[in-house]
Amino acid sequence: MALDIKKFLGRFTGEARDHLARLETGLAALSAGDSLDAETINGLFRAAHTIKGSSRMLKLNSIAEIAHQLEEVLGALRDGKLPLPQPPEFSSLLLRGVDAISALVEQVEPSGGQLPPPDPALLAALAQAATGAEPSESAESADPAGDAGRNPDAAKPPEPATDTPPPSPASTPAAAPAATEAPTSVRAPETVRVRMEKLDELIKLMGEVVSSQTRFHQQLLETRALDAAFQALLKNDANDTNDRPGVDMERLAEHTAALHRATLNLRDLVMEQELLTDDLNDRALIMRMLPLAIVFDPIARVARELGRELGREVHCEISGGEIELDRHLIDRLNDVLVHLLRNAIDHGLEPPQERQAAGKPSLGRIRLSARQEGVGVLIEISDDGRGLDRDKILAKAVQKGLIEPTRTTAINDDQVADLIFQPGFSTSAIITEVSGRGVGMDVVKRTIVDDLQGAVSVSSRPGEGTHMRIQLPLSLAVMRILLFEAAGKAFGLTAQHVAELIRVPKGDTIQVADRPAIVLRNEFLPLIPLAELLRLQAPSGDVGAVEPSLRPAGGEAYLVVVINVHQSKLGLVVDRLIDEHDMVIKPLPEHMRGLGMVAGMVITGTNALVSVLQAPALLAAARRIRGEALITSDKTGAAGKDAGSQDADGHDILVVDDSLNTREIEKEILEAHGYRVTLAEDGLDGWQKALGGHFDAVLTDVDMPGMDGFSLTARLRENDRYRTTPIAIITSRQKEEDKQRGIQVGADAYIVKGDFNQSSLVETLKNLLG
Repeated sequence: MALDIKKFLGRFTGEARDHLARLETGLAALSAGDSLDAETINGLFRAAHTIKGSSRMLKLNSIAEIAHQLEEVLGALRDGKLPLPQPPEFSSLLLRGVDAISALVEQVEPSGGQLPPPDPALLAALAQAATGAEPSESAESADPAGDAGRNPDAAKPPEPATDTPPPSPASTPAAAPAATEAPTSVRAPETVRVRMEKLDELIKLMGEVVSSQTRFHQQLLETRALDAAFQALLKNDANDTNDRPGVDMERLAEHTAALHRATLNLRDLVMEQELLTDDLNDRALIMRMLPLAIVFDPIARVARELGRELGREVHCEISGGEIELDRHLIDRLNDVLVHLLRNAIDHGLEPPQERQAAGKPSLGRIRLSARQEGVGVLIEISDDGRGLDRDKILAKAVQKGLIEPTRTTAINDDQVADLIFQPGFSTSAIITEVSGRGVGMDVVKRTIVDDLQGAVSVSSRPGEGTHMRIQLPLSLAVMRILLFEAAGKAFGLTAQHVAELIRVPKGDTIQVADRPAIVLRNEFLPLIPLAELLRLQAPSGDVGAVEPSLRPAGGEAYLVVVINVHQSKLGLVVDRLIDEHDMVIKPLPEHMRGLGMVAGMVITGTNALVSVLQAPALLAAARRIRGEALITSDKTGAAGKDAGSQDADGHDILVVDDSLNTREIEKEILEAHGYRVTLAEDGLDGWQKALGGHFDAVLTDVDMPGMDGFSLTARLRENDRYRTTPIAIITSRQKEEDKQRGIQVGADAYIVKGDFNQSSLVETLKNLLG
């Protein structure tokens, strides 16, 4: 179920106005020179904090940024870092911040949450004030409403454009000549701006043209077959003139000749159109191709910032940014790379002291690279950290029931590495927005395999680091598809995963671990009939050959499609090849996604629907048949479930937050997933309701009157009833020391409201409840 954020906007504005009134009253008193006690200042801080948290949950980032800076200043006052009294300019600056938030709040509902960016001068001045410095002169003239106050059109979101670079100075019109000079020429710019949705529509239409061309080609084949039949009929009739009058023969010859000429003309027309369509398709796709540098270049900065946040020294080396991919691939790739980067820094790289003790330089290194590989792109991300912790991973897998305890010693390192892609799997001590939720690597794999038609693998060496490999096609708009038949049914595979096609004489097969295989270029290649892999019923009348599990295609040889996913290969025995075309993969309906084997559908020239298979899923299925599957628990089926499935089993959840809007949002999300929710309006209320009932999990804010979330968590942990109950802190505080305090008081999860979304909340809760 998708959460409709817009219906919370009205409630947000009402609540925000109350907090803004409280801020305005308190700051006006401060401006008048009145002395404010500690509780009043703390109340002002909580008002700014609540506005920040609520606006972050609703993705109202402009409000959240100003409220955050205002909160920093009020926090410095509360903690005594800024003395009182302050000069009039100080309270005047804070009131301008309140005014700026007020102006934006009034635009929330009319704009549907699409707000202009905040005034950078105001943000800078507030940040400066939090350090104790006097406000700069530029801040004095800052417009409280930012761009929204000056220009009513500023509230409109910027119009998206393609990534076509702006005109160079040489391509822009020259400066206007003097009035006494006659203009010599006017030159139009060499580039134009086009909305992205218009370009996407063009690419989509181009894909349909390619599909139509396939059907056109099929029609030509049928026409040529009809022409050949008429030619044969005419030849037969010419040999037997006694059966038909001569005039009929002449008429038949004329019709046959006309059909033959039409067939030749149609052939030429189709070939010419194929050339034009291919050229047009290539040129259209190039328009949407972008260099990987768009997502690669910011990675080094993100790595440094995340390293500082987690106490690591990080250097990130980037290469291959010039490789180009489709814009849609790049858009989805950004989140994937951030996931992997966070894992590398949080789980992989050791703190400087630990690295030095292990004989490593204190500076941890991460390498991100890309290169062209076949008809796709290979992206690699590696680190020189501690590597995967085999013992921790196996212990967690046993705890989650994924493997039997007796099997841990027989599991190889590659199988251990595959475990990290299981849903809800994490070895982190606490769940945070950086790691530990058990959804990061699961999301990475599903995005790459299901959404991007790619593959992902991981390898590691203890003490030396971890290496991730991602295989991707160049574009998803039109892909090269190999079509073949098994058990009388047609299937397809994307060309990037097809290594080669071979015919294997039946005498060349050998038995490896009681399964058929061949030796191909000095390596064993397992063979398996695709019909057996997909559990298809063979057509009636088919009889097995020498090996019970193999049936030669076309007599004495097997037709084998060799698929390759990273370093793993598998030979699929099929009945016959059908064709190979550039085709458009149609996505599966929402309720059929995540099933694993099928990536989508293509339409052939005869208007037949053909399933396109996922090569990684075929390899995994083959391992299960060969008895090499690692996972033994039925819990792995959760990978294919939708995050919104009703699987909460009626757990009782206590939600504690002093913001009504936040409480209601969390309540709606949880109840939509089958949880029973009780609300508490502050820490004391939450403590009393916890004692008066029994809850399977507790979600709490931090900054609340009476008792904050840290104190509530600590007190719950002292109570026998809640000693092991999952407790998640959901707060706007994002500093590392706050997260560490969350660990100290016994929280199981720490979710920052700025990173809040319904899927992370539900997945976190599902992981905690096991």
